[in-house]
Amino acid sequence: MDFLRFMGRNARWLAGGFLLCFFSSFGQTFYISLSNGDIRREFDLSNGAFGVVYMIATLASAATLPLLGWLLDRFKAWQVGCATVLSLALATALMAVAGNLPLLFLSLYLLRLFGQGMMTETAMTATGRWFAANRGRAMSIISLGFHLGTGLFPLIFVSVAAALGWRGTWLACGAVLVVLALPVIVYTTHKDRDPQSEPKSRAKPDVRDWTLKEVLAAPSFWLIASAVLAPPFIVTTLFFHQVYLTNLRGWSLEVFASGFAVMSATTLVFALIAGGLIDRFSAVRLLPVFLVPMALACFVVWQFSAEASIFVFMVCLGVSNGFSSTLQGAILPELYGIKHLGSLRSALVAMMVLSSALGPGVTGLLIDQQVDYPLQIGVMGLYCVAISVVMLVVSRRQVAAAVEAEASLPLSPQQAIDRIDPQPGER
Repeated sequence: MDFLRFMGRNARWLAGGFLLCFFSSFGQTFYISLSNGDIRREFDLSNGAFGVVYMIATLASAATLPLLGWLLDRFKAWQVGCATVLSLALATALMAVAGNLPLLFLSLYLLRLFGQGMMTETAMTATGRWFAANRGRAMSIISLGFHLGTGLFPLIFVSVAAALGWRGTWLACGAVLVVLALPVIVYTTHKDRDPQSEPKSRAKPDVRDWTLKEVLAAPSFWLIASAVLAPPFIVTTLFFHQVYLTNLRGWSLEVFASGFAVMSATTLVFALIAGGLIDRFSAVRLLPVFLVPMALACFVVWQFSAEASIFVFMVCLGVSNGFSSTLQGAILPELYGIKHLGSLRSALVAMMVLSSALGPGVTGLLIDQQVDYPLQIGVMGLYCVAISVVMLVVSRRQVAAAVEAEASLPLSPQQAIDRIDPQPGER
């Protein structure tokens, strides 16, 4: 009931963040790849050639994103959201009419920059500012937009493309963004929410608002980034080379693909669970454990070749994805404040995009050099274990600092009374 009341009281802001995440799908790899075959055929590109074009466009978008992050620190969320949706619509239209390689590259660059980049950036930054005590819960709810988009849009694309063709479908995407997404997103994000309106039993110590320069100079940030950047590298790699992996293990590609439904369902459940845990214990306390399921997923693929292990792998991956999708939205405002959150998140998202671009390329080169692919996956799992140990140290230090800061706060009147006359159950 408390969860439903929370959603009811905050439906407007949660819907805004959810829709930004949902429509970011048009710039995500899973959606763009649905046109992979048509693009390669019309532009006479090999798999490798298109992969290079796509990687360069992705890296260029990652390099540009930090230059746009300041917009979220200077302008209202609805203003940035409006500009981002219109820019994404322009990118989809450009994809529909691209007749040469430079225009194709430009459309891919804009799709990645405004779809995967700024739509996600706007959703996470705005939600991080709108919510404080219930930030984890809010992040878990809006992140469901990513997962719903992953489940629905491929089916919609295939159905529409059968009638309109792949170019007509991209044109339809632009129309949906302008006619449907734009007005609803502007309406739901137009009014800011004051996080101080959330009930708290005791005021939490104010978090100092770090600048981007200060954060990038802090060793703790780079240690945390080494953990947060692991999922995009590993997950993108695993799915990019999924055909090679299934052939190597002798698995049916259809059975492997059916595991995505299991992974999506698990991700949805554990994204919500992670939100509740973050609000109760803090995002910092979850840092040592969120990569453990990812490590288990890697070890399963490394050590087992039975087809049934696919579903164990997908469940473990879903648990880790659920935790990481919520955690990466909550950790920055919790540690570094919200004043410069737009700049901070744009830097982190750019790193995540870079990580996702490097994963398939690095492992692909190693495969070409005859380095055993399952062994590579096993090394990724060992990395997750090692960095989880590092996060245990980081987490303890951050929690100790927070406890020390909180101890310096004055007690609320009710807490002072409880100290003098404790409740019966506390005597």
